[in-house]
Amino acid sequence: MILREWRGRASASNADAYPRHFREKVAPELRNIPGFVGAHLTRRQVGDQIEYLVLTRWQSMDAVRRFAGTAPDKAVVEPGAVAALVEFDSAVHHYVVIDEVVTQKRNR
Repeated sequence: MILREWRGRASASNADAYPRHFREKVAPELRNIPGFVGAHLTRRQVGDQIEYLVLTRWQSMDAVRRFAGTAPDKAVVEPGAVAALVEFDSAVHHYVVIDEVVTQKRNR
């Protein structure tokens, strides 16, 4: 499994715009890509800005390429994200997941 990491920042006064873009535009597109496993959108306050960390999970680098194209290390930043953010990474990082610990829900 591959973990893809990307970051962007928004002004605190526009903090809701990127999450809305992610939910309405990005997530539906990701769900339609073969090999997409899941995503996390996280945020934290950094000074007077909000930093978003997006982690997506993929079955393989081939799956990542279906999303990112022939330059998988280049960030895919749609116009809606550009409009919502004051700065963002132009490159991403990929990590091979070597272990994962999850809790299991008990059947009742």
